[in-house]
Amino acid sequence: MSASGTTTGQVEHMLRQVTPGRYDAYEALLRALATPTSGQVWMLLWQGQAGSPDAQYGNMEVDGYGYAPCVTSAQELSASGWNRSYEVVDGLEAARALYPDHYGLWLNPHAPGGGVGVPWLDLRRIASGLDRQPAGPLSLSEPAIEIPQFYALLAQNAHRTPAVRALRRAWVQPALGAPYLAIGLDVYDTSPPAVDAVRAMMQQSVGAVPDGLPVSTVAMTDAHDPVAMWLRARARPFYDREAHAPAAAPAPAGGYGYPPAGGRY
Repeated sequence: MSASGTTTGQVEHMLRQVTPGRYDAYEALLRALATPTSGQVWMLLWQGQAGSPDAQYGNMEVDGYGYAPCVTSAQELSASGWNRSYEVVDGLEAARALYPDHYGLWLNPHAPGGGVGVPWLDLRRIASGLDRQPAGPLSLSEPAIEIPQFYALLAQNAHRTPAVRALRRAWVQPALGAPYLAIGLDVYDTSPPAVDAVRAMMQQSVGAVPDGLPVSTVAMTDAHDPVAMWLRARARPFYDREAHAPAAAPAPAGGYGYPPAGGRY
């Protein structure tokens, strides 16, 4: 790809609008990065050449988190003084490459003020679709709203759905958008029939949710989902199949008329 050109790109334009607390401007920056062809960034290579097997992005650490540095145009590349190789890629491509290793993307670290960092959780949103994930940073807590009928019905339906191991809950307040109730689904089985059964379980239960209350689900197996991570660390199940299972009957003691433990004489 060519790094030529003198016009300000969409990413660079949106980057200039970002200021502390302007989550709307930051979200617009993420949308620019997620747009193929117009969301290009110049990735700084610590070693190797663009497209070569040994090419390796640079890395930097900020507040204990890793980021790969990049610049937003050929002009910014020149201003940065970078004298090694670089690679021009779509922001979407960079996001897909970086987030699974918990690396973010740092835009124009040479700029006055130090540029802007995009954490790996937001790169995950770019990679999977911005509208499919809530806008961070998220405020997470135990739900304060009292809806015992819904929880009771959901637990009852979960008990009838063998794929479900446990259910957790959280109240999620995104940086942008309405708060919602998240239900964490801990399942034994992720086969298509099991997924269909869990989906039916939720559909049978949401009728007990008060009008206007948004409810979403999250897979507890998702190692990269911030809501699932919070639920695993902070929330006790409100339904736990194994906690409700009857205790196994004690095995008869070895003695006359009974084989020893293990079924061997």
